Formats: sequence, C-alpha cells, structure tokens
Amino acid sequence: MSSTVELTKENFDQTVTDNDFVLIDFWAAWCGPCRQFAPVYEKAAEENPDLVFGKVDTEAQPELAAAFGIQSIPTLMIVRDRVAVFAQPGALPEAALTDVIGQARKLDMDEVRKSVEEHQAAQGE
Repeated sequence: MSSTVELTKENFDQTVTDNDFVLIDFWAAWCGPCRQFAPVYEKAAEENPDLVFGKVDTEAQPELAAAFGIQSIPTLMIVRDRVAVFAQPGALPEAALTDVIGQARKLDMDEVRKSVEEHQAAQGE
C-alpha cells in the first residue's frame, strides 16, 4: 500500500488547501532518476504519516507541471499553508530529504508569509 497520493488537476487544489504540509514529487515513468528517487520518497512518506506526500506524473498532468514551471524531473516541492517553501530539481538522497523535511517543519510560517508579502509589495513598486 502506497503512502503517497497521486495528484491530478482535479484534486491538486483541494489537497493543497485541505492540508498544512504537502510534499510534491514531479516525476515521469521514463525518468531513471525519478525511479531511483521513488523508494526514498515512499520511505519518507511512511516515516512522516502526519504529512501528505503527493506525486504528479508530468506526462499525465502536463498542465500541473507547466503551472509550476517544472523544467526538469524529478523536482521536489514542499507547500506549507498554501505557500511553496521549497522547490528543487534532482533526486535527493535519503539523508538530504530527511533534512529538508526537518527544515520545512521548523519554518515559522508567519515569517514566511511576511517575507512573501514584502517581496510581492517590492515587485509592485
């Protein structure tokens, strides 16, 4: 039984809205590094049952990949409180994935939102 959720354009927004912490693996079946990363991602999902681990098949869901500007796969994205706090292409080793999850857990989301608002305000000037 997989602990990951397949994300599609039909359930993506609902999943991100309903959950405070969502990890997203953008992948494709033909991608060797994606297949290598899959068991690492699955293990992390099993070890963090309080978080939502989603997978976006970029071949089946090209609109989602395009919406997030995914240029290479695998790409890991972390969304907390509907804010993307991490996005990085490449298959992460297990220790690095564990570290990234730990760092994302420690983020002060009030600070992150404030920083995003300041950045958006600066862009608008």
